[in-house]
Amino acid sequence: MENRINKLFNSKKKNILSVYFTAGFPNLNDTLTIIQELENSGVDMIEIGMPFSDPLADGPTIQRSSEIALENGMTIKLLFGQLKDIRINPPSNANAIAPPFSRGNSELPLVLMGYLNPVLQYGMENFCKDASALGISGVIIPDLPLQEYLDEYKSIFEKHNLKNIFLITPQTSEARIRLIDEHSSGFIYMVSSASTTGAKSGIGADQELYFKRIQSMALKNPTVIGFGISDNKTFSKACESANGAIIGSAFIKAIDGSKDLKKDIKDFVKGILGERALV
Repeated sequence: MENRINKLFNSKKKNILSVYFTAGFPNLNDTLTIIQELENSGVDMIEIGMPFSDPLADGPTIQRSSEIALENGMTIKLLFGQLKDIRINPPSNANAIAPPFSRGNSELPLVLMGYLNPVLQYGMENFCKDASALGISGVIIPDLPLQEYLDEYKSIFEKHNLKNIFLITPQTSEARIRLIDEHSSGFIYMVSSASTTGAKSGIGADQELYFKRIQSMALKNPTVIGFGISDNKTFSKACESANGAIIGSAFIKAIDGSKDLKKDIKDFVKGILGERALV
């Protein structure tokens, strides 16, 4: 079966919107509701954060969401339990109009993002096997060294049809970017600046030069820009230089303390996509 990440980038080349949320936040059992509303609102890909007590790449907003999620009791095992029916389609009915997303018929690429320690505690082989069985398309582990992945884990990821997504930054050397591109087959996550998530907003001249440098390299993998993407303006700007963009901290803020989660998600996505939103 074709990996959903590849399917997405083969069918849509520009303006891909990926949204990150922390599993277990704001409430422990909000996972399926958030996925459902993001999919129904026109998002192209969803990153599900696996909360960790020491998230190196995350700024205060996502750190706080991870702390709350852990306090709520979220674990990888519990998250996998919540996702167990995400890909099981309901029985077909020739007379029925195809419904919007409901439990069991998600078709978007779902990407797990987290840190190496909890994954190793779960067991890398078991983690990849269980994630693949749930229909997860890819994994982002920012603190997994490239060489360690190549030496120990690449074969496991490939066996289970999971894409391992690597991050690059403005400081990443061309040689390393080329190596990442060579050993990737999903997309490359372009961190827009040398900072944690949510630390900066807007896209400055230095970032534009970085984006142009990556464009000029003509990488074989699609690129998606993250960190500092928070509204329609920054999303549109990022999409001029990459296949799409990822929004995390701004979305976490939008659902923090929400009294009407479905409405707030729809409103947020509409604010990012404008007329392209499905609501």
